[in-house]
Amino acid sequence: MAFIDLNTARQPAADGIAFLDGATLFDLGLQLAAGLGGSADLVSAHMYFNLAAHAGDERAAAHRQDIAEQMTKSDLARALRAARAVVARQAPITIH
Repeated sequence: MAFIDLNTARQPAADGIAFLDGATLFDLGLQLAAGLGGSADLVSAHMYFNLAAHAGDERAAAHRQDIAEQMTKSDLARALRAARAVVARQAPITIH
Protein backbone atom coordinates (compact mmCIF):
# COMPACT_ATOMS: atom_id res chain seq x y z
CA MET A 1 0.00 0.00 0.00
CA ALA A 2 1.30 3.43 -0.91
CA PHE A 3 1.59 6.27 1.58
CA ILE A 4 0.31 9.58 0.29
CA ASP A 5 1.20 12.70 2.24
CA LEU A 6 -1.65 15.21 2.00
CA ASN A 7 0.80 18.08 2.27
CA THR A 8 2.44 17.04 -0.99
CA ALA A 9 -0.91 16.07 -2.53
CA ARG A 10 -1.69 19.78 -2.70
CA GLN A 11 1.19 20.20 -5.19
CA PRO A 12 1.07 17.10 -7.35
CA ALA A 13 3.59 16.09 -9.95
CA ALA A 14 1.88 14.77 -13.06
CA ASP A 15 4.22 11.78 -13.35
CA GLY A 16 3.19 10.52 -9.91
CA ILE A 17 -0.53 11.04 -10.44
CA ALA A 18 -0.42 9.05 -13.65
CA PHE A 19 0.07 5.91 -11.54
CA LEU A 20 -2.96 6.48 -9.27
CA ASP A 21 -6.27 4.81 -9.99
CA GLY A 22 -9.66 6.54 -9.93
CA ALA A 23 -10.54 5.32 -6.44
CA THR A 24 -7.30 6.69 -4.97
CA LEU A 25 -7.77 10.02 -6.73
CA PHE A 26 -11.34 10.13 -5.42
CA ASP A 27 -10.15 9.44 -1.86
CA LEU A 28 -7.60 12.25 -2.14
CA GLY A 29 -10.37 14.58 -3.27
CA LEU A 30 -12.50 13.62 -0.27
CA GLN A 31 -9.65 14.14 2.16
CA LEU A 32 -8.74 17.55 0.75
CA ALA A 33 -12.38 18.67 0.62
CA ALA A 34 -12.86 17.66 4.26
CA GLY A 35 -9.67 19.37 5.35
CA LEU A 36 -8.01 16.26 6.76
CA GLY A 37 -4.43 17.11 7.56
CA GLY A 38 -5.15 20.85 7.61
CA SER A 39 -7.66 23.24 6.15
CA ALA A 40 -9.95 22.29 3.28
CA ASP A 41 -8.47 22.87 -0.17
CA LEU A 42 -11.35 23.02 -2.65
CA VAL A 43 -9.12 23.77 -5.63
CA SER A 44 -7.06 20.62 -5.08
CA ALA A 45 -10.15 18.59 -4.17
CA HIS A 46 -11.88 19.61 -7.40
CA MET A 47 -8.77 18.75 -9.39
CA TYR A 48 -8.60 15.27 -7.83
CA PHE A 49 -12.32 14.65 -8.36
CA ASN A 50 -11.88 15.72 -11.98
CA LEU A 51 -8.94 13.34 -12.41
CA ALA A 52 -10.86 10.55 -10.68
CA ALA A 53 -13.78 11.05 -13.08
CA HIS A 54 -11.33 11.02 -15.97
CA ALA A 55 -9.94 7.73 -14.61
CA GLY A 56 -13.44 6.23 -14.54
CA ASP A 57 -14.57 6.66 -10.93
CA GLU A 58 -18.33 7.08 -11.22
CA ARG A 59 -18.70 8.83 -7.86
CA ALA A 60 -16.33 11.65 -8.71
CA ALA A 61 -18.49 13.73 -11.06
CA ALA A 62 -21.16 14.42 -8.43
CA HIS A 63 -18.58 15.40 -5.82
CA ARG A 64 -16.77 17.58 -8.35
CA GLN A 65 -20.05 19.42 -9.05
CA ASP A 66 -20.76 19.90 -5.34
CA ILE A 67 -17.31 21.38 -4.81
CA ALA A 68 -17.63 23.61 -7.89
CA GLU A 69 -20.77 25.21 -6.46
CA GLN A 70 -18.74 26.38 -3.45
CA MET A 71 -15.85 27.81 -5.47
CA THR A 72 -15.19 31.18 -7.05
CA LYS A 73 -14.83 31.30 -10.83
CA SER A 74 -11.14 32.03 -10.42
CA ASP A 75 -10.57 29.02 -8.16
CA LEU A 76 -12.59 26.81 -10.48
CA ALA A 77 -10.48 27.92 -13.43
CA ARG A 78 -7.29 27.12 -11.46
CA ALA A 79 -8.60 23.65 -10.62
CA LEU A 80 -9.52 22.94 -14.24
CA ARG A 81 -6.12 24.14 -15.50
CA ALA A 82 -4.35 21.93 -12.96
CA ALA A 83 -6.37 18.86 -13.99
CA ARG A 84 -5.74 19.53 -17.68
CA ALA A 85 -2.03 19.90 -17.00
CA VAL A 86 -1.94 16.51 -15.29
CA VAL A 87 -3.87 14.85 -18.11
CA ALA A 88 -1.51 16.45 -20.63
CA ARG A 89 1.38 15.06 -18.48
CA GLN A 90 2.98 18.41 -17.83
CA ALA A 91 5.15 17.97 -14.76
CA PRO A 92 5.58 19.34 -12.23
CA ILE A 93 2.53 21.52 -11.64
CA THR A 94 1.68 23.78 -8.75
CA ILE A 95 -1.87 24.71 -7.81
CA HIS A 96 -1.17 27.65 -5.50
